[in-house]
Amino acid sequence: MDRSNQTSSLVGFILLGLSAHPKLEKTLFVLILLMYLVILLGNGLLILVTILDSRLHTPMYFFLGNLSFLDICYTTSSVPLILDSFLTPRKTIPFSACFGQMFLSFAMGATECVLLGMMAFDRYVAICNPLRYPVVMRKATYVPMAASSWAAGIINTAVQTLQAMQLPFCGDNVINHFTCEILAVLKLACADISINVISMGITTIIFLGIPVLFIVFSYVFIIAAILRIPSAEGRRKAFSTCSAHLTVAVIFYGTIVFMYAKPKSKDPLGTDKQDLADKLTSLFYGVVTPMLNPIIYSLRNKDVKAAMKKLVHQKHLTEV
Repeated sequence: MDRSNQTSSLVGFILLGLSAHPKLEKTLFVLILLMYLVILLGNGLLILVTILDSRLHTPMYFFLGNLSFLDICYTTSSVPLILDSFLTPRKTIPFSACFGQMFLSFAMGATECVLLGMMAFDRYVAICNPLRYPVVMRKATYVPMAASSWAAGIINTAVQTLQAMQLPFCGDNVINHFTCEILAVLKLACADISINVISMGITTIIFLGIPVLFIVFSYVFIIAAILRIPSAEGRRKAFSTCSAHLTVAVIFYGTIVFMYAKPKSKDPLGTDKQDLADKLTSLFYGVVTPMLNPIIYSLRNKDVKAAMKKLVHQKHLTEV
């Protein structure tokens, strides 16, 4: 049987989600919906203030605006589908829609991996070479840095998605996930996926391993530079400029490592519990992390808080 006949025998994929836990679905529907609204509001507000407030027209806030836009795009590519799966047990999704959702989610996640590394370089130059910062991080530098992050994420994801689309799918079409997560889809292929697995492994090294190492080494130099500052107030101010990025990076990469690097249970009785835990961890990565980003940057950054207060005050004056 050729690929077209094998794939055409299926009308699409079925998303299993949490259909085995209907009570939990109802609770999570309300919770995820509220979180999604907070993501849209918080990240949208961050983008707005970084555009409208001239004091925030700097490389750090340019990257922050890109990060907020990424979080909105990433959650919008998956959260509506997750909410729909809570309302529709064993949700059916067409092949084209499945691979489209896969592409968008994967592209945004890969882009964010690279962008967080770029943001670490920005903080390294600001703390370790403050006098050269305006020269090194000029507009001709930081705009291509952000653009290359987007290009790398999109090109890599296009390759991975096209490879997955070439696979034949026959028989079982149930995806044990909320969305069309690429690893969950690859498991359903009735063909050798060794090339896809190797490709995914290389991608993981490039988009996860290298940025993490770069961030770690950057913060080793950053912390060393901060400790050399003689005054306690100077050290506190220096650390406050990079603490938000460090917190976001730890949460983002820490959740990915926890999801994919933790050992699998060999106890058959614990499979269901582990499966549920894996799905809830995936939800945390996909929803909670983008929700925390604007909160972390707002609480830990005086410039952002001041810009938000100014925006709210101007809105109040116009209404009066």
